[in-house]
Amino acid sequence: MENTIILKSDSLFMKTYARFPAVMVEGSGCWLKDSEGKSYLDFLSGIAVCSLGHSHPEVTEAVCSQAAKLNHVSNLYYTIPQTEVAELLVANSFADRIFMANSGAEANEAAIKLARKYGGEDRYRIICLQGSFHGRTMATVSATGQSKFHKGFEPLLEGFCHVRPEYIDQLENMIDPTTCAILCEPLQGEGGVRPLSPEYLKAVRQLCDRHDLALIFDEVQVGMGRTGTLFAYEQFGIEPDIMTLAKALGNGIPIGAMLARESIAESFQPGDHAATFGGNPVACAAARATLKVMLQEGFLDEVREKGKYLRECLNSTVQEFPDLLREVRGLGLIQGLALTRQNMSLGTEIVHKMFEKGVLINFAGGEALRFLPPLVVSRVEIDQMVHTLRSVLTEVDGDIEA
Repeated sequence: MENTIILKSDSLFMKTYARFPAVMVEGSGCWLKDSEGKSYLDFLSGIAVCSLGHSHPEVTEAVCSQAAKLNHVSNLYYTIPQTEVAELLVANSFADRIFMANSGAEANEAAIKLARKYGGEDRYRIICLQGSFHGRTMATVSATGQSKFHKGFEPLLEGFCHVRPEYIDQLENMIDPTTCAILCEPLQGEGGVRPLSPEYLKAVRQLCDRHDLALIFDEVQVGMGRTGTLFAYEQFGIEPDIMTLAKALGNGIPIGAMLARESIAESFQPGDHAATFGGNPVACAAARATLKVMLQEGFLDEVREKGKYLRECLNSTVQEFPDLLREVRGLGLIQGLALTRQNMSLGTEIVHKMFEKGVLINFAGGEALRFLPPLVVSRVEIDQMVHTLRSVLTEVDGDIEA
């Protein structure tokens, strides 16, 4: 059956994905199973999406219950799940207002439009960072600071420029009378799992205050508990003016959100922006259930503890394989294992060998193995992943020496 589905799929879909040869049919917690019955320990979580694990009972019940009552009515009308999700997000963040979308790219598009509307006619430029990733639409590709995502889609949209992270003078020099906002990820996930320093982000906040710029945090990957706090900005001692969320917000059900302060949000008026499916009742039911689990007492404390344990295990692995591995970086349960510069080309091979041994990870930014387990991962499962990783690295190290 597996080969049939793979061949049929390859004949039907555009070739935008380099897929692994597995047809996933079910999942529970941190585990997936393919159509041949093979199990996989998932340290990717659908790329930071299924943070409560696969088929979480409370999310599943919420989705099924809502689907039996109301699937869609559009944003011409009010719904209860949408209102309750917004209430939870506002109550637990800096924000006063929310716009609901369907994905991270859409949430970032909304943030870009809001920042430009706030800036007025003459202020439209947004300063972004090299190494960033903000989505696959034309505006978010233009905002993304990695040239590999630009190739074939030039000319990019006007109004975006990129500076090196951590060089505050360079950033300040880019500000001119046409600038309306600074957009960044507190931790660059696709850029190789790179947290920005608290000192740098505080300086960015000060620049925005001084020049009346909107500070936009893209927390699509690192929001919703991934770093050990509900939102990553909480760990840096500052607050943005606009924040985007998606991925883990619905634990696998597509949903995105753009949050903002009242003083910025009031720039949007009826007709300025919209999303037909944004805040869909079923997606919001999933998000409401997800938030309620994450906000339970002790949940995020556990994420921080497990993140610390994962980091310690990876640091030990670096010491064991100094010729292959350079450093560990990340926050909470998003951790990256940077390969030594001479061995970065081995990243994809390591990921494939892990897959063959039944563990799912990926390679980010062309330099770091990325670990994104569900936030409900156990220490036993962390140990199992690390054991498999060391086995693979031993094989790869032996091949290099041979």
